[in-house]
Amino acid sequence: MHQRRKAREVTLQVLYALDVHGIDLQESIALFWANFDAPEEARKFSSLLIEGTWNNREQIDSLIAGSSENWTIARMSRVDKSILRMAVYELLFCQDIPPKVTLNEAIDLGKVYGSENSGAFINGILDDLYGKLRRKDEDQDIPHLAGSPEP
Repeated sequence: MHQRRKAREVTLQVLYALDVHGIDLQESIALFWANFDAPEEARKFSSLLIEGTWNNREQIDSLIAGSSENWTIARMSRVDKSILRMAVYELLFCQDIPPKVTLNEAIDLGKVYGSENSGAFINGILDDLYGKLRRKDEDQDIPHLAGSPEP
């Protein structure tokens, strides 16, 4: 699973760069891999996360906003926002990853790359959102977001 941690770190870096610089998705991924190396497994997983997260960010942001009291997406740090987006994508579309793993990985990334409060902030939002998704799933299957690939 060490490769998946590395892939999530790469994903965080690319999502952050996309948010800051606003360059093309594929160009951003290519630029990253032109300057850094990682095993093929990490490359594939990070590309899946980057593309899926970025292509679904409007819907993902809406879900995050619905679980973040007193915080708009615009007020969140770019690091926290990127971590949250990636984690929400995993929760919705990566059925092979246990939700607990997704939440723990996101919290750990927040502690390492965010501010001193990022881990708790990310934990609070994801815990609330995951609770809502579980309740919705108990009532009915969670539909895939429009235009998204099946996991």
